Amino acid sequence: MTFFKPTSALLLPLALLAAGCSKLGGKDTAGFKTAKIARADILSAIEATGTLEPEDVVDIGAQVTGQILSFGRDANGKTLDYGSPVEAGQLLATIDDALYTLARQQAAAQFGLAEAGVATAQANLARDTASVAQNEARLEQARAQLSQAEKDWNRARQMENAQALSRSARDTFQGTFESATAAVKAADAACAVARAQAKASEAGIAQAQSAVAQAKVAIALADRNLFYCTITSPVKGIIIDRRVDVGQTVVSNLNASSLFLLAKDLAKMQVWASVNEADIGAIHAGQPVTFTADAFPGRTFQGTVDKVRLNAAMTQNVVTYTVEIATANDDRKLLPYLTANVKFEVARQAGALAVPNAALRWQPEESQITPGIENPLAAPTDGKAAPQKGDGKKGGPRKKGAGILWLKDGEKGDHVKPVKVRTGISDGVVTEIIPAEGEAQLEGQDVVIGENRTESAGAAATTNPFAPKMPGGGRR
Repeated sequence: MTFFKPTSALLLPLALLAAGCSKLGGKDTAGFKTAKIARADILSAIEATGTLEPEDVVDIGAQVTGQILSFGRDANGKTLDYGSPVEAGQLLATIDDALYTLARQQAAAQFGLAEAGVATAQANLARDTASVAQNEARLEQARAQLSQAEKDWNRARQMENAQALSRSARDTFQGTFESATAAVKAADAACAVARAQAKASEAGIAQAQSAVAQAKVAIALADRNLFYCTITSPVKGIIIDRRVDVGQTVVSNLNASSLFLLAKDLAKMQVWASVNEADIGAIHAGQPVTFTADAFPGRTFQGTVDKVRLNAAMTQNVVTYTVEIATANDDRKLLPYLTANVKFEVARQAGALAVPNAALRWQPEESQITPGIENPLAAPTDGKAAPQKGDGKKGGPRKKGAGILWLKDGEKGDHVKPVKVRTGISDGVVTEIIPAEGEAQLEGQDVVIGENRTESAGAAATTNPFAPKMPGGGRR
């Protein structure tokens, strides 16, 4: 859709001047509605509706569950509320930390127990290490005794073969050897047991150290939860929404509960406009935009297109794209979430020669054309295709870049003559025209935009006063 801003020189000429009507023999007679051809500032634009949004918004939430105990205070000592300015790091709210304090104490107690377990395991390891050393010494002693007993037993057997040793002495050496062998096996088993106990003590130390590490993590988690019980502002800005009250319990699940909505800088705003897919091709970054807000009637704001989002939305088979428009808000008049009536400037022509669009749509009857002047809309007689009658939407003799105007002609002004023109931009109300070569000066002339018809007395008597009538009463 489009709009235009007429100049003061066009206000009076655009008024429809009704021609006088006369009665001839009871038949309908026609008078022409005309308008002055004048200059105007024409702006071709695309209209859309959008919403004002802060340029940068921070949603501040709670990462722990608990009851809101209090809110912070602003620079004036007032409790933070809608519109309160805040600084980075400023206290916004506090959450009840009783449960998290107990969790911190419990984690500290577990840490103490874990450290004591480490000390006990280390003492056990030292004891078992000493036991291993002691048993290894005993094993070496038993092996030495076994070696001596084995030598004595070998000599005893040699002496027995030479019949130089009594049987009782032989039995003594044999018993000593067997006893030494058993003592080595016992000492070796004791060493194995001592080594196993030492390894168990080492495992106990590792387990106790793991418990210490877990206790440290529990303490760190409890400290972090206690930290989250104090909500502070991450940036400097202004509160545009406070979503909780004192005494309310916030529950943090997978998503952080939202407490405050903070705008960094309301001096810079954005308009998020929804543009139809048929018009999005004419929108580009840097394009000038004007918009109005119902809260400020009579005031027009300026902006420029920042970006066109590519994630289109479909609603009832209508595809629209969101266009971000940047605008300055130095006086802080524009408020977040106001509805904006947006106009994207597509083309602008200052001081253009303009006519109402009705003048380009209107067609006369053959009897209304000045005798001797060929009707450019009449079907040709040479077998060629008839000229185009328009775009099929408005029913007029319009085609892109060309058009025909009808000027009043004749002494009584009861006929019309055609003037060929080239058409330029249009704002939906008036259209820029450029006279064709050889045409006379058109500015200030009266162009026909319709007809006024009156009926005879007899016809008027039978007319239903409640029946609808076509505006202007003429052919379209």
